[in-house]
Amino acid sequence: MQDPNEDTEWNDILRAKGIIPEKPKKDEMTEDQIISMLEETIKKKSGAKDLDEMDLDELDELEDEEEEKILLQMRQQRIAEMKAKMDRARFGTVREITAVDYVQEVNKAGEGIMVVLHLYKQGIPLCALINEYMGRLAPRFPEVKFLKAISTTCIPNYPDKNLPTIFVYNSGTLKSQMVGPFEFRGVNLTEQEFEYLLGQKGAIETKIKDDPKPKVKDVMMSSLRRNQVDDLADEGDW
Repeated sequence: MQDPNEDTEWNDILRAKGIIPEKPKKDEMTEDQIISMLEETIKKKSGAKDLDEMDLDELDELEDEEEEKILLQMRQQRIAEMKAKMDRARFGTVREITAVDYVQEVNKAGEGIMVVLHLYKQGIPLCALINEYMGRLAPRFPEVKFLKAISTTCIPNYPDKNLPTIFVYNSGTLKSQMVGPFEFRGVNLTEQEFEYLLGQKGAIETKIKDDPKPKVKDVMMSSLRRNQVDDLADEGDW
């Protein structure tokens, strides 16, 4: 009788007609073969024992080995992440630039580099306040390049009504901007608010997720409570 697994033209015809089964592929593994391979691997690790022959201590030892491998992988990944962050953390100060430096410092800052550029002018209180806040934030976010420039030295005839202006770049591409005092909430802007606003623009990874600006309702209620206390005090005096 002819071998049904033999590679012949007749067998191919019979397989096509469904008379004999398809020839199994050499590289196709059955479920039993996979289980057998896994058991063999475990035996090598456990001194040629089946899982059902191992006691609790031996099973714990196997589990500990696997946990150590996972922890080692996590540690190596964490070290790589920290190293990458340290490589990026090379700024930490606010640098002054002019139009000559603009292309090199901003447009060619580098892949993955975040740039915060403040256009300002002397004599504008809000500009001075933002420069002060940037000076405090720069050491806390050393992976971000903080820059400042007198507006008309970078952009000729740039209108003062647009100051302060902040441009946020990433990898040399403009991502967002803040133009004019209204965007910065005026001279009562706090450092926490400024950090929050930069975070909202994607410039920094701040932990301030909720707007720290007091809500109008809270201010009104606080004022009403103070007035009530004053009224009660006046009645007591009377």
